[in-house]
Amino acid sequence: MSNPESELAKAPYVSLATFRRSGEAVRTPVWAAPSAGGLYVFSAGNAGKVKRLRNSSQAALAICDVRGKVLGDWHPANARLLTEAVEIEQALAALRKKYGVQMWLADVGSKLTGKFDKRAYIRIELTGD
Repeated sequence: MSNPESELAKAPYVSLATFRRSGEAVRTPVWAAPSAGGLYVFSAGNAGKVKRLRNSSQAALAICDVRGKVLGDWHPANARLLTEAVEIEQALAALRKKYGVQMWLADVGSKLTGKFDKRAYIRIELTGD
């Protein structure tokens, strides 16, 4: 029997589904890094997924490719925006550990464009199938 959390943690990309008020899912490919029984994701602070998560913590995850083509089963989850500096540092550490140079380049580019401090960090926990 497979462990969905482990499979999602190892995948280079996961599709994060967040939900509109109408219940319609909006899917976005993201990087996700494991830490302490959950996954961390980052996004632009003004992205649609962040706005949707402010209205509802309902989410779902599936393994996908860089373009968002889903390659596995969907797994229901709860997601929350991180607000505490300690939690944000944990998220950054997990993302940097998993993505290495790629994350470093994303951080540098984000700092050069002034977007680093406007990022949103998200913690996602699977709720079961």
